Amino acid sequence: MNEPEYARFTAAAAHCMMTNAAFLAYAVDKAARDLTRTAAEIATEREVLDEIFAARRHLGRIHGLFNQVAKALNSGADAPHLNATAQAVHDAARRMEDAADALLAHRDGGDAA
Repeated sequence: MNEPEYARFTAAAAHCMMTNAAFLAYAVDKAARDLTRTAAEIATEREVLDEIFAARRHLGRIHGLFNQVAKALNSGADAPHLNATAQAVHDAARRMEDAADALLAHRDGGDAA
């Protein structure tokens, strides 16, 4: 448990007027009583991370394709939709950054920057 997680944990216990040990026991018992929900929350986060890493791989492949386009343009080829395509890729990369920031902020208990 890192420092922000520990601070959040102790603040939650204090808010509930419980000791850390009592709060932890209560939380563990609550999670154990609803394993479907507990597993779903963990799986959802894992699936989100899997999708972010998959998107990162796709953006890496797109980078390679843009290198091929640059080579073709340097050879005199025409790419009439290059600007629109580049803007779409830029927008997708920005959305991925925003999604990663939001996920990290959620994990840290704060707002996305």
